[in-house]
Amino acid sequence: MGTRGGSVNGWRRFWDRGRWWKALLAAVAYLVLYEAASLLVGVLWGAGVSADLFADARSVLIGLLLPLVIGAVVLLAFVASVRWFRPLFGPQPIRGRWWMWIAVVLTVVPIALRLAGIDYGRFPPGVVALTFLSGLFIGFTEELLTRGIAVKILRDAGFREVVVAVISSALFALLHSVNVLTGQPPLTVLLTVVFAFGFGMMMYLVLRVTGNLVWPMLIHALTDPTTFLASGGIDVATGGTQNPLLALAGPFNILFVVAGLLAIIFIRGRVRENRVA
Repeated sequence: MGTRGGSVNGWRRFWDRGRWWKALLAAVAYLVLYEAASLLVGVLWGAGVSADLFADARSVLIGLLLPLVIGAVVLLAFVASVRWFRPLFGPQPIRGRWWMWIAVVLTVVPIALRLAGIDYGRFPPGVVALTFLSGLFIGFTEELLTRGIAVKILRDAGFREVVVAVISSALFALLHSVNVLTGQPPLTVLLTVVFAFGFGMMMYLVLRVTGNLVWPMLIHALTDPTTFLASGGIDVATGGTQNPLLALAGPFNILFVVAGLLAIIFIRGRVRENRVA
């Protein structure tokens, strides 16, 4: 019993000692486990997945939702093992300035435009509901990993908040780089990674200005499914004639990148010094 307890305490002590490479380790480990879960689901039920993921509800369930559910369970198990529920889901130890509300506006406006502009009738029954349910798991898992676990590790390491913002957003972008393994053109993957970094910076600012991880989770949970349904795919560009509302939502991806890069100049503070930017 003493040995087992010592192993558990050693596990917690390892993760409580913040290092930048531990944030990277957590992201890579999750990425590997998520991809393994996707492969397993594909082997077991892949025959039921259409080439067009949003062609039917079964494809969305198997090809998108199930691996996310597995990923959520893995992350929750990790958080429970290190007893981080309170520091991750409680009030943030450092709050942001008024200008950070810009990130809330920049992310919520395109969501509203897509919600109003999507042609829901083009999708078979069940697809829309399962896509939004998948969005909840996307927002939960990706924000818990990058704006929760990674941010805590980086803050525990004593990094300034600007470094925390950049590294956590880079890790978020890293999660999207594996799309190249699915056969997507390298240029498309590169653009996705760049946009993901910008969106990651927006989510960091939302975390700071709202003071709670739940808010970036919810905004993220609405961003991805509305984007999927607006474009008809994952990380694909919308072609042809568009609803004007969807056309207005498109340029916000570029605004995320621009605003994220500008934010690097103004982010201040360090949790250990308890200074607020």
